[in-house]
Amino acid sequence: MTFSPEEKTETQSLTEERIRATRQLSETICSPLALEDYSVQPIVDVSPPKWHLGHTTWFFEQFVLAPYLAGYKIYDEDFAYLFNSYYNNAGERVLRPNRGLMTRPTVAQVYEYRQYVTDNLLRLLRQSPSQELLFLIEVGINHEQQHQELLAYDIKYILGHQPTFPAYESDLFLTKAESPALDFIPMAEAIYTIGHQGEGYHFDNELGVHKVYLQPFKIANRLVTNGEFMAFIEAGGYQNFNLWHAEGWDWVNSNKINAPLYWHQVNGKWHCYNYRGLEAVNPDLPVQHISYFEAFAFAEWKGMRLPTEFEWEAASGLFHWGQLWEWTGSAYLPYPKFSKVPGALGEYNGKFMVNQHVLRGASAATPEGHSRHTYRNFFHPQLRWMFSGIRLAK
Repeated sequence: MTFSPEEKTETQSLTEERIRATRQLSETICSPLALEDYSVQPIVDVSPPKWHLGHTTWFFEQFVLAPYLAGYKIYDEDFAYLFNSYYNNAGERVLRPNRGLMTRPTVAQVYEYRQYVTDNLLRLLRQSPSQELLFLIEVGINHEQQHQELLAYDIKYILGHQPTFPAYESDLFLTKAESPALDFIPMAEAIYTIGHQGEGYHFDNELGVHKVYLQPFKIANRLVTNGEFMAFIEAGGYQNFNLWHAEGWDWVNSNKINAPLYWHQVNGKWHCYNYRGLEAVNPDLPVQHISYFEAFAFAEWKGMRLPTEFEWEAASGLFHWGQLWEWTGSAYLPYPKFSKVPGALGEYNGKFMVNQHVLRGASAATPEGHSRHTYRNFFHPQLRWMFSGIRLAK
């Protein structure tokens, strides 16, 4: 694709605006934190907020500035080792479980690093960037948006596992009541086209476009609510092995699971941590922080199932989505003719296509403009610190 000079100027201006907004949002998300919150890593799946701020900055430096900005001086040679995540092609790195051990660099130094890289990104953007460079900047923006959502998860886990349940003091990331009466939308037997089409931004795992044949099915018009999930708990759902996969049943018993993450019994009533502190569970809100194991067991209890990712995509124009990522019954596998790009960016998605399940949609923590009905999120079936929920099918 080629642009006229006018189109190129407009593209540069929009890209500059998006860089500024994206870089600022990461810092806005962290602004309610105390300094002591920035370096905490309570479990291996949670990364310290300071690490996210450094990693997203290193990503731009590694893949955009170093190869494309003539004379660019690396801010600190040690930062590649400290802030690389899983890119083996980019060199050695601190192991994920050890990210919380890094009290240095300081938070102030990480913010200085962010400003240095942002300033140089804007300088590079004003030098008549190529289409390849504009694409890589777009990758960096979308990468940072993914980490903004992870910041929401990780901050909630850090604060929600402290004895006093401190408030995050922000209205970001709160879900709304699922108000419609539960109904099921019928979908006809047909051949449907799956995958990203058109020229908008997308990740490689959304390709290639292909046809799937679907039997007739019905899909719920809304998410499962807290009140509906409480009925599952009260009916002994966590004690009935008949509802669970064998691996899920082992997970429940090994970890003594008896409720969604962040739920606590207080004087005989369920409460949950929701950024504002510990509050009584609102029965009308969608149940969240659910593992695939729990989603499957709940669907079994209801005599239903989870939709496949193809069913979800085919029906997604007929219901509201975006409060929570929605578990599907589909394993995370490549689409036909999927191929990885060479080098480190080829490690972005493809190497994770094993032992994970697909979630579709978006969540209250997904940055504006980052969601698509073809977006394929993926997590291991036991994880639930992300914003995950349940939509039933039958």
